[in-house]
Amino acid sequence: MGAPETEVLIRQHLIDPEVCIRCNTCEDTCPIDAITHDDRNYVVDPDICNGCNACVPPCPTGSIDNWRTVPKAAAFSVAEQFTWDELPPQNEIAADAGIGRPEVSGDEPAQHNAAVSASSPNPPWSASHPYVNLYDIRKPVTATVAGNYRLTDADADSDIRHIVLDFGTAFFPVLEGQSIGIVPPGTDASGKPHYLRMYSVASPRDGERSGYNNLSLTVKRVVADHEGKSVKGVGSNYLCDLQKGDTVQVTGPFGSNYLMPNHPGSNILMICTGTGAAPMRAMTEYRRRLLVQGKPADGKLMLFFGARRPGELPYFGPLLKLPASFIDRHLAFSRVDGEAKTYVQDKLREAGPAVAELLRGDTYLYVCGLKGMESGVMHALRDICITAGIDWPALHERMVSEGRFHVETY
Repeated sequence: MGAPETEVLIRQHLIDPEVCIRCNTCEDTCPIDAITHDDRNYVVDPDICNGCNACVPPCPTGSIDNWRTVPKAAAFSVAEQFTWDELPPQNEIAADAGIGRPEVSGDEPAQHNAAVSASSPNPPWSASHPYVNLYDIRKPVTATVAGNYRLTDADADSDIRHIVLDFGTAFFPVLEGQSIGIVPPGTDASGKPHYLRMYSVASPRDGERSGYNNLSLTVKRVVADHEGKSVKGVGSNYLCDLQKGDTVQVTGPFGSNYLMPNHPGSNILMICTGTGAAPMRAMTEYRRRLLVQGKPADGKLMLFFGARRPGELPYFGPLLKLPASFIDRHLAFSRVDGEAKTYVQDKLREAGPAVAELLRGDTYLYVCGLKGMESGVMHALRDICITAGIDWPALHERMVSEGRFHVETY
C-alpha cells in the first residue's frame, strides 16, 4: 500500500485591498507581469508569482507585503481576489507549515532585483528615522482643517490648493518626503467604501506652522483624466471643497525611503512639476528654517520646477522671494503665449555644467510629478553627464545604492 500523497503548501503573495492606494507601482515594477487589476483591486496571480519580492520595496503603503500559507491546490485565484474588501485571515495550517519563504521557480530572486524602479529603495544615510503606518483604514486618525487656500490664479485652469490639517493632541509625526492617506466619505458606484488616496506632505517636520501639530498638502482638483475626458476625482474634489473646521479621516504616515539628508553640506537637486512640488516645498522650507535659526545647512539647493504657465505654478510667489544665494531655481513653462514650450528637462540641459558639478559632489536627487516627465529627465541627466565626461550609468547605480536617487511619479 503506497504512502499518502503529501499536501504541498505555498506562501501566497497577496495585496491588502484596505491599505492599497491603487498607485500601480507594484504592477509597473513586477518583472514577470504577475500583478494585475480591475476597476477596484490590485491582485497577484499565484500561477505566475515566483516570490522575487521586486514589488515590495517600492510600495508606499506596505499593502503589497502580505502572505498567506495555503495548500497549493487551493490558492486564492485572481477572480476570487477581485471580490475582496479585506484580506482573508491566516488559516491555522500556517502554525505547523514550517515554510520560511515562498516557492521559487525559474530565475533566482536576485536576478529580478534589477527590474526594481530606478528610485532608491534606501533612504539617505543621515535621514531621520520615520514613523510609518501608525494609523490604517480600520483605525484612522481625525484631523481638523485649519485652512484651505487656492495657490493658482483665479483664472487659471488648474485649481491647486494648499490645505492645512491640524491633529490636535494626536501623535502624527511626519518627515519631509512622507505621505498621508485620506479616506473620502461615502461609497463608490458599486456601493463599497472609497479606498484611500495618498498625498505628499508639503510642510517640514515641525509643522506647517513651526511648533504646531499640523501639516499641509498640495492638492489639484481633478476634473479630467489623462485623455482629457471629463471626470471628477473623488479624493481631490473632496479635499478641495473642505472648509475650515471640517474633519478628515487620515491614515499613515507612509514612506521610509523618499527622505531628505540631515548632514550639513549635503546638496539637494529637486526636479518637479505641478503638485509634485509638495515634497520639494517641505525640504526647502526645512532648510530655510535651519538657516533662519543659524544652524548648519550649508549644502546647495537646486530646483527645476515646471508648469504650463506662471499662474499655475504652486507657491510661485513665495518661491521668487527666496534669495538666489539660498536656492538656484529654474522654472519651465510649456504654455506661455508667444514663447516656445519649455519643460524641466530643457532647463536641466540649459544648466548642464552646474548640474554636472552638483552631481560630482555629495548630492541627493529627487524627482516628483507626472510619470510622463520621468523619461525626459533621465535622458537629460544622461546627456549632461556624457558632455561632462561622467559615467552616468555607473553614477546612477551608485546614487541608487547609496540612497541618493529618488523618484516619485504618478
